[in-house]
Amino acid sequence: MSGIRPTGFLHLGNYFGAIRNYVKMQDDYECYFMLADVHSLTTHPDTKELKKNVLRVLAEHIACGLDPEKVALYCQSHLYETAELYLYLNMLAYKGELEKTPTFKDKVRQHPDNVNAGLLTYPVLMAADILIHRANYVPVGKDQEQHLEIARNYVNRFNHRYGHVFPEPFAFNFNKELIKVPSLDGKGKMSKSENQLATLFLADEDDVIRKKIMKAKTDNGPAKKNSVKPEYIENIFLLMKLVSNEEVIAKYEDGFNNCTIRYGDMKKQLAEDMVNLIAPIRNRVNAILNNEKYLEKIMKQGADKAIASAEATMQLVRNAMGLNYF
Repeated sequence: MSGIRPTGFLHLGNYFGAIRNYVKMQDDYECYFMLADVHSLTTHPDTKELKKNVLRVLAEHIACGLDPEKVALYCQSHLYETAELYLYLNMLAYKGELEKTPTFKDKVRQHPDNVNAGLLTYPVLMAADILIHRANYVPVGKDQEQHLEIARNYVNRFNHRYGHVFPEPFAFNFNKELIKVPSLDGKGKMSKSENQLATLFLADEDDVIRKKIMKAKTDNGPAKKNSVKPEYIENIFLLMKLVSNEEVIAKYEDGFNNCTIRYGDMKKQLAEDMVNLIAPIRNRVNAILNNEKYLEKIMKQGADKAIASAEATMQLVRNAMGLNYF
């Protein structure tokens, strides 16, 4: 189980940190992939654009390779059972630990005038999203590892207090390490809400991709052989490792180690490889968006699958808690 907030266009971090793993999982696992529209309300309370954003993110999931016949693609708000489980888990959550969550601190910094209770209890709702399906595996990016640790805490507290209902969820990745896609400005990770000029979106046109990459921070190159790469240069190599072939990567690694690298050429190569990845996805998204009836059908179909799973879980939860009075 996993989810993505429909607060804007999906970007390269969403693709490599989450959706690519979704696609790999769909043939071997029972999968529930959620558009986290309720989560989005913590920072985007205006819902005028919400449906349009939901449909776009749904189309982007399908364009990236998810098959709605194999997985449950659904909206968080369509699963009322999650709200009930969220309420019960809040009784197992403590104010002090929630205030220490790095993502809460980041959101307070970004939205100082909107520090609402939903923002504070964001990890509790995230845990409810996962536990409502009794999920074992959660394909997430590296920045979400702590939220999974918090979810495991709630699992252990619930199971200890009321009896075993939930398995412990763990991060899932086909690689040994979780992927964190770096920003083009050398500051942190790609993000919908931070510097959008340093983020590559799946909706970006080819020329926009090229311009963004050519503006990525570089320097005059290493002064001596086999130097340690500065972080912003390491980031460009990390991006190249995501989309370029081994021969291309080896060429520029050798150029760096021997002080012959030309960053302008490297960024041009990276830009073309990014265009080759993003352009087909963008074109498929645009075609899917032209059929709103199809997208609404997919949402209803996904909701039906998710509700069946959630209802079974909540029956177990109510029985374990003794909330079965008749």
